[in-house]
Amino acid sequence: FTIVALGVIKGVERFTKPLMIVLILLLFFMACRSFTLDGFSEGIKFYLKPDFEKFENNIGEAIWAAMGQAFFTLSVGFGAIAIFGSYMSERHKILNEAVFIATFDTIIALLSGFVIFPACFTYGINPDAGPNLLFITMTVVFSNMTFGTIWGSLFFLFMLIAAVSTMIAVFESSIAGCIELFKWSRIKAVVINFVVIIALSLLPMLGFNVLSDVHIIGSNTGILDFFDFLVSNNILPIGSIVFVLFICSKSGMQWKRYIDQCNVGKGFSMPTALYFYYKYILTTMVIIVLAVGYYKIFGRA
Repeated sequence: FTIVALGVIKGVERFTKPLMIVLILLLFFMACRSFTLDGFSEGIKFYLKPDFEKFENNIGEAIWAAMGQAFFTLSVGFGAIAIFGSYMSERHKILNEAVFIATFDTIIALLSGFVIFPACFTYGINPDAGPNLLFITMTVVFSNMTFGTIWGSLFFLFMLIAAVSTMIAVFESSIAGCIELFKWSRIKAVVINFVVIIALSLLPMLGFNVLSDVHIIGSNTGILDFFDFLVSNNILPIGSIVFVLFICSKSGMQWKRYIDQCNVGKGFSMPTALYFYYKYILTTMVIIVLAVGYYKIFGRA
């Protein structure tokens, strides 16, 4: 089993880059096709035009949700981004890579919105469907396309590979932590993490059926919403604060060493003057947004 698993991982690593390029091109093609849909203008209006009336009464919760999404999509706060960073070459400075990742992530998110929301208003799909929106919308879109079965099969295959490649980094963060902290062998760490992750994954799955009556953080929420709240709006931002304080602390990595590591290679240099912003302003902003979000959810009773 271990040999087969390692073979699969090596295969995924080898073909991930070209497959991701094909996935992005397919996503760009779908975004261009959205211009021909009847619900394009209405979908884009829903997607990009802000509703200031709702925003005015829920500004704290909106910022809190946006922060959680930003931390989640960039894998900041729980070590996965560090795993990706460990494979970086020293040709480019970290600030260059950070700008590229943030820009590229934003472009992909915008393209996804151009695909999904016009299709929702064209085919009568609820745009507030939540995490399942991608699978619901894209299934309908491909079913209304010429050769949709082929395009859809390729799209979801590439999505699966993208998810697997991401999970490798996420799991490696947990596995590496167990190896470092508990001095376990890699096989032991993999087996234990496998069992624990499978057990935890069963809870959100059961939340759609036998545990559908369990509402931990609200009457209209499920177990998956609670896990999303726990990870996106707690572990990730709090973890990021810990990382920032570790960088700035004299007993941690120390600021000078951090700057020296960031400025290896070509590109934009990380300014040393950002120390005050990192240690005080950035951490304070995250703490305030966290407090506002908690108040919005739990302080309404």
